[in-house]
Amino acid sequence: MNKKDTKKTTTLLEFDKESIWHPYTSMSSPLPSYLVSHAQGVNIHLATGETLIDGMSSWWSVLHGYNNPVLNQALKQQADKFSHVMFGGLTHQPAINLSQKLIKLTPKGLDKVFLSDSGSVAVEVAIKMALQYQHSMAEKHHKPLTKTKLLTVRNGYHGDTFAAMSVCDPVTGMHQIFEQVLLKNHFAPAPTTKFNDTWQEDDTDELKALFAAHHQEIAAFILEPIVQGTGGMRFYHPNYLKVCRELCNQYDVLLIVDEIATGFGRTGKLFACEWADISPDIMCLGKTLTGGYISLAATLCSETIANVISEGEAGCFMHGPTFMGNPLACAIANASIDLLLENNWQQQVSQIEQSLTTLMLPLKQHPRVVDSRVLGTIGAVECTDAVNVAAIQKRFVELGVWIRPFGKLIYIIPPLIIKESELTILVTAIKTVLDEDDCFN
Repeated sequence: MNKKDTKKTTTLLEFDKESIWHPYTSMSSPLPSYLVSHAQGVNIHLATGETLIDGMSSWWSVLHGYNNPVLNQALKQQADKFSHVMFGGLTHQPAINLSQKLIKLTPKGLDKVFLSDSGSVAVEVAIKMALQYQHSMAEKHHKPLTKTKLLTVRNGYHGDTFAAMSVCDPVTGMHQIFEQVLLKNHFAPAPTTKFNDTWQEDDTDELKALFAAHHQEIAAFILEPIVQGTGGMRFYHPNYLKVCRELCNQYDVLLIVDEIATGFGRTGKLFACEWADISPDIMCLGKTLTGGYISLAATLCSETIANVISEGEAGCFMHGPTFMGNPLACAIANASIDLLLENNWQQQVSQIEQSLTTLMLPLKQHPRVVDSRVLGTIGAVECTDAVNVAAIQKRFVELGVWIRPFGKLIYIIPPLIIKESELTILVTAIKTVLDEDDCFN
């Protein structure tokens, strides 16, 4: 890099540091940011010349790698037609095609699609659907409305908007300071039987007790299926999810599954709830929906829920984002889903899982490691101490990888196109920092 480019990079980073918020970062003492010049395949190229193998898929979203020619073409073709029109009173083929695909691919019974612009909003929409459904049901049967609360499990994470925050874990969900103003919901203990362990029937005892005691006031039960992401990359037993479905049926409570992080093959099934062979009443999708190109999310529900809401006092569902059904995003989502199916995603995921199992599970033996675990394309190392984010991030960049740990967790969830040699570099970098005290608090 010449002096002119170096000066420009420095100027840009100084402005960024002084003026731009980054996720979960202080403005008075911000974590360092690295300026990206371009990205290709699984590589992120920094303006300072480094090339980094991306282990994060830009927070689970980049499914087919960066600068994918198929997705680029879908974007350009739609942009030449129209980039956006309001979705009130107008519709378009990209949204129609995407909705058809989602109805076909998701579990049976999810027949109605609401398109929104982010994962947190998809969760807000799901919660509003559940509450409006219960309002309409009470109105229909001339009964007082009592089902106004939500039930969830600890260690969960569902987003940063207000209703979503109210069903995040009060401690690990990162929203403790808002406790006094959030909706007061019910929390069951997190599932404890691990994914591959023998199912323990008593794992749901407290959950069953909560349903029995509070079902009259519970509108919906929401959880992340199989994988609790931000709550610690915890992989739990499918039987837990089966019991959740049974309890919701028994007590007339809607089941919402948040597949925003797990959807589109990440766990080894197209959708994680397939591990338990259940269909939810409402499903949230996002992140990988457009292959990491443009923010887009979807909330699917059953025909029964849609009809009950629509026949209630309001006569419609009370939500409508400005960028709902954005044509650019929908066109890319269609191309991304087609590419996923054409690329034999099961084989891609299986190969990544096999490599991660071979490379990451032996890290359990390291004295700084509590546990290492793998499911599908997700590999996680749980450490004895919290990471020093700035120090470990700098070290990873020096080692030629992009990995963004949090708390005591170092994890990777790479694009599906990653090669075994690239996975080896990622895991070797993790192994290297485990030996370095400066990377931990």
